Amino acid sequence: MDVAAPLEVFTTATALTPGDYRVSLCTPDGGTVRSTAGLPIAADAAANDIRDIDTLVVAGIADPSGFSRHPEWVRAVDRLARRAGRTAAVCTGAFALAEAGLLRGRRATTHWEHAEALALRYPQTTVTADAIYVRDGDILTSAGVTAGIDVCLAMVEDDHGPHAARAVARDLVVFLQRPGGQSQFSAASRTPPTSHPVLRPVLARVAADPGGDWGLDLLAAAAGVSPRHLSRLFREQIGTTPAAHVEAVRLEAARILLEQGESVTTTARRSGMGSDETLRRVFARHLGTTPSAYAARFLTSRPAS
Repeated sequence: MDVAAPLEVFTTATALTPGDYRVSLCTPDGGTVRSTAGLPIAADAAANDIRDIDTLVVAGIADPSGFSRHPEWVRAVDRLARRAGRTAAVCTGAFALAEAGLLRGRRATTHWEHAEALALRYPQTTVTADAIYVRDGDILTSAGVTAGIDVCLAMVEDDHGPHAARAVARDLVVFLQRPGGQSQFSAASRTPPTSHPVLRPVLARVAADPGGDWGLDLLAAAAGVSPRHLSRLFREQIGTTPAAHVEAVRLEAARILLEQGESVTTTARRSGMGSDETLRRVFARHLGTTPSAYAARFLTSRPAS
């Protein structure tokens, strides 16, 4: 995905917009590489054979410490980056830039699992762990895997404007700008699976009707257990409280409603948040933005300032 996502963005942009991106895939020696998923990827050229370069995109690797063990990779990245007009790193590709000294004194991000390691290994780099992507001058770094789409859409917008970037995002069926940061994963994806015979039906009922009245006493009554017992099950099985889980599900419902064009007031009512103010507080706490800004960000690939 680190390789395929940028390729897809730029080739789609060439097909849909006036832009003409000529994309070449290079490896240090020009040979074929095999991805961690087992897919062989053939290169167009060796790194030393690349002459004219406007944009360099560096893919990540599963074990980012590999860059420090392979100085020839880092030297290749450094040579290309110094000839490029701009350089972007996808996922742990940021480690290659940092190892080459290109992130010294700059802000950067990477996959959230490796953000702490990046900050510790390269203390002269300011790591923004929750960002989808970070731009610092002519260098861009992105979070993990699919965030390569986000950072490349931003570059398409730089080159050809928001309408072109929006056309590419629509064709790829992705956000033009994902609101929030890497912590914005859906409630379902962040909830540990459970087959507990009492808790599983409760989770299913909340998911099916986020706007319902899901106070602790009513949830416990529906489950046929005491509020104290239900709270203990939530902590043991999914590591949270009933109230926090309900809020997460309602937040996800609110996001979907806003994406569908509903007003803030309608979204607050239908998601179970109750009021505009409650909705704003929940968005600020979890996503670091407002409901209105969330909806507006679908109009551009640029992060809100």
